[in-house]
Amino acid sequence: MTTHTTKTIGSLSVSPLCLGGNVFGWTADEAESFRVLDAYVAGGGNFIDTADAYSMWVPGHRGGESETVIGNWLAARGNRDQVVIATKVGAHRDLKGLSAATIKTAVEASLTRLRTDHIDLYYTHYDDESVEVAEFLTALDELVRAGKVREIGASNISARRLDESLAFSDREGLARYVALQPHYNLVSRDTYEGELADVAARHGVAAVPYYALASGFLTGKYRPGGSVDSARSGKAAAYLETERGRRVLQALDTVAAAHDAEPATVALAWLAARPTVAAPIASARNAAQLPTLLAVADLTLTDVELALLTEASA
Repeated sequence: MTTHTTKTIGSLSVSPLCLGGNVFGWTADEAESFRVLDAYVAGGGNFIDTADAYSMWVPGHRGGESETVIGNWLAARGNRDQVVIATKVGAHRDLKGLSAATIKTAVEASLTRLRTDHIDLYYTHYDDESVEVAEFLTALDELVRAGKVREIGASNISARRLDESLAFSDREGLARYVALQPHYNLVSRDTYEGELADVAARHGVAAVPYYALASGFLTGKYRPGGSVDSARSGKAAAYLETERGRRVLQALDTVAAAHDAEPATVALAWLAARPTVAAPIASARNAAQLPTLLAVADLTLTDVELALLTEASA
């Protein structure tokens, strides 16, 4: 096992790659999920991301399947204290929104499925503008005080509401958001850069971007005239239709060749080097996909290479 530089998110020390748990219990069954989790930890990873809503988009699923798989794995391996577990509240079909009562109920359900007495990082999955920040932040602060949650984060939130939330926490002396999970990658920069990234930078909030590989497009397996068998291929293939998508692939190929690396590793390394980013999230359907993702910890791009990618993706 290699040890890599860890990144800090609030009081948490995390590895440079966050493992996405959206596939657990969906495109990866429990046995395969265990293999992925074992390989991730063996490769130096310690930061696992899930949500109570994963994977309710699958016919017959209720949500919570991913947490259940992770909980079973934690129980089987007895390694709860060696990993940082992040999950989310607010998008489960039976527990939508961020009312205090919803948060209170949802956290107990997540703790039960994860088979643990605490969640390391608890995100509000989507902002709920029908609820005042005072209500949900007070509810989250109570969870932190009770020891059920260590740190809190926000996903899918506007710059205005993030700013308002941080100001409220600071003013009232409550737990404050230490992490932000934005949609951010080489072909989707305006979903984070600008106002939202500025608020994060100003308040020292760590970004943990999702869709870091643009639904697989940035792995380089989608090429003009080719087809890929994947649950997400429609989304990824659409990027090929754009001039920017093709420019980014070309730049990724150039940099990847210079390092004898995979395009996916380069795409993650670009993201990891961006201001405010602590650790990009990427998921693996099987253990064979992991080495390419974990390699981000050992890949340092030059300023010229970073500039090439940044310009190609503009």
